[in-house]
Amino acid sequence: MSIIFKEFFERLLHQLSIDFNCNPDNLRARENIVTVSELNKGRRSYSPGKPFLQMVTLGGNTVIMSDECLQEFLCRWVKDVEGYKLFDFENLMKLNEELKKYGYQMNSTHHMFLPCHDVNVEKHYPVKWFYENEINQFYGDSRFPNAIAFPLSCPVRPDRIVVIAVDGDTIMGMAGCSEDAPHWQQIGIDVLPEYRSRGIGTYLVSLLKNKIIEMGDIPFYGTAAANIHSQNIAINCGFRPVWVETEAIKLEEEK
Repeated sequence: MSIIFKEFFERLLHQLSIDFNCNPDNLRARENIVTVSELNKGRRSYSPGKPFLQMVTLGGNTVIMSDECLQEFLCRWVKDVEGYKLFDFENLMKLNEELKKYGYQMNSTHHMFLPCHDVNVEKHYPVKWFYENEINQFYGDSRFPNAIAFPLSCPVRPDRIVVIAVDGDTIMGMAGCSEDAPHWQQIGIDVLPEYRSRGIGTYLVSLLKNKIIEMGDIPFYGTAAANIHSQNIAINCGFRPVWVETEAIKLEEEK
C-alpha cells in the first residue's frame, strides 16, 4: 500500500464519517452501525434535503444513516448479519419492501475507487483543458452525461476541470471532475462511440487524476457493479476499489 493511498484512505474515513454522521472508527467496527440522518457541514450531497437512507461498507461492517422512522426496523435488519452481506440482493429486497411504506425505494449500488499508485502517462492524443466557467460551453451536449453534470444534477457539486482529446476540431472523449465535497473531486469519462477501444478513456482519466493530485485535492471514481469497462479504466489509471455505497430514492409518482 503506497504512502499516497494511506493518506487518501485516512482522509476518506474522515469524509465518510461526515457523510454518514458517525465517527471514523465506526467505519471499521466489527458490528453494523445505524445513525440518524443529518446534513453535516462538508458532506457530499447528491440530492436536496436530508437523506432518507444511505449505507456504506468498506468490506467489513456497514454503516447506515437514516430517517428516525426507520431506526427500529434497521436495528433488527442488521442484527447478526455480516456487514457487507447487507448489500446482497436478498437483503436489499427486504429493505426495499420497508422503504416502499414511506414512498421510497433502493437506488443502484455504487462501487467507489481511490488512487493507489502512480501511472506514467505518455502523450497519445492532443488535449485541451477547461476550468470552472470555461466548462459552461459544454452544458446541454448529450454526448457527455458522465464527464459533466452541473447544473442539471446538483448545484452543490459543480464541475471544476474538463480535459478533452481531440482529432482536429472533433472531440474524441472528455473526462471531467465535480467537487462533491471540499477537495473531493469525482471523475467521470465519456468517449464517443467511433473512438472507443483506443485507450482514450484511460489516457484522459489518468491525466485528470494526476492534475487533481498536483492541485492538492483527492480524485475518486465511481461506477456501477456491472460496468466492467469503466472499472477497468479505473484500475488501469492506478485506482483500486475501496468502498461501496447506496441510498434510498423517492418512488416515482404514478401518472
